[in-house]
Amino acid sequence: MKAFLSVGRSVLIVGLLLLSHQVNAETPDEWIALGARVHSGFGALVAVGVKIGLDAVKRLNAGPGDLEVTYYDGDKSPCACAADGIAIATYSSVGQRNLIISPKQAPNEAIAVAVIRPPNGGPGFKYTIPISALANLRTFNKDLTPREVYDAVMAASGLFEVEPAPSPSQ
Repeated sequence: MKAFLSVGRSVLIVGLLLLSHQVNAETPDEWIALGARVHSGFGALVAVGVKIGLDAVKRLNAGPGDLEVTYYDGDKSPCACAADGIAIATYSSVGQRNLIISPKQAPNEAIAVAVIRPPNGGPGFKYTIPISALANLRTFNKDLTPREVYDAVMAASGLFEVEPAPSPSQ
């Protein structure tokens, strides 16, 4: 419950930031600064969340606030860090009701799962961060500066899997 409240608070901060001014983080340093501000630090899972969010925005040709995210945290995850990265990259927030932190857990083989789709419930994509990515992510956090973490995550493959997520009605 404590982790859920912490995630909710972080996501609420993202929503307030988005409402208070136009967030236009386009450079790595801007993503790092925004991620650190929202999450109280910038690590590899926040960077993975940004990478997932940017991928979804591109695949779904979405603008700010055009996506709905349902996030499932795994019991092996240190925290729902990736949710904050996804939130800032997709302009989603609990306050706008387009980011839902599910009380259901991600499957045992996943650190986290995010289903991202248009708000009308149309088809989208399911992103899974597998347990196998955790070793690399921990190494990134231990050995690299925030900018190096960002660059390493953006260059790495295998940190998440993506598959189509059909409309809920299908």
